[in-house]
Amino acid sequence: MPLAREAVELLVQAARAWYFEGNQHGLRDREWMALRFLGRANRFSRTPSALAGFIGATRATASQIVKTLESKSFLVRKPSQEDKRSVVLHVTTQGEKWLSQHDPINHVVNAVRGLETDDRIQLRDSLREVLNHLDAAHQRLDASVCRDCMFLAERSPSTGKGRATAEFMCRLYRAPVSLEETELLCTSFERTRDRPKIEEHLDRARVASQS
Repeated sequence: MPLAREAVELLVQAARAWYFEGNQHGLRDREWMALRFLGRANRFSRTPSALAGFIGATRATASQIVKTLESKSFLVRKPSQEDKRSVVLHVTTQGEKWLSQHDPINHVVNAVRGLETDDRIQLRDSLREVLNHLDAAHQRLDASVCRDCMFLAERSPSTGKGRATAEFMCRLYRAPVSLEETELLCTSFERTRDRPKIEEHLDRARVASQS
């Protein structure tokens, strides 16, 4: 069997671990997908329209999913600070707890966590490259982390009180972005090779948080 086909068939088998009919722990697979996305998305992407685009659903379907998650106290709506006419969807403490304890992909995450660090990095980067090719072929853009986006600009890194901090700006939304937010997903993402050099800030922040 060709190596590429074998790899894809293994991916399909792995996907069976989190695609299911009916529901698990009270949520259908698209509802899990929505809750999972909103738990990782930045404030610019936690909107009903961004959610619809990410899960590949109509606005009406996404709205129904949001209502279901709200009814279970997993989500709340709050006015957007950037645009008071729109709302931002926030995962509640109960929703975060549900993701932590019951998300169908958790056992897959645990299996990947068992790999060596270099293997995890290689797996992540390889899958990202595959998605990039798929996006180009189908003229689409999936969400990805803010730190790799062409719209992210570094403003003025500084340090204070023994903790490393850095300030960033989203040039698309013309809004400040915190260091923590650079690790979140954005649906307005566009990849760049000349991203701000923030890895050192992230490393210092991780070390500071563990000290």
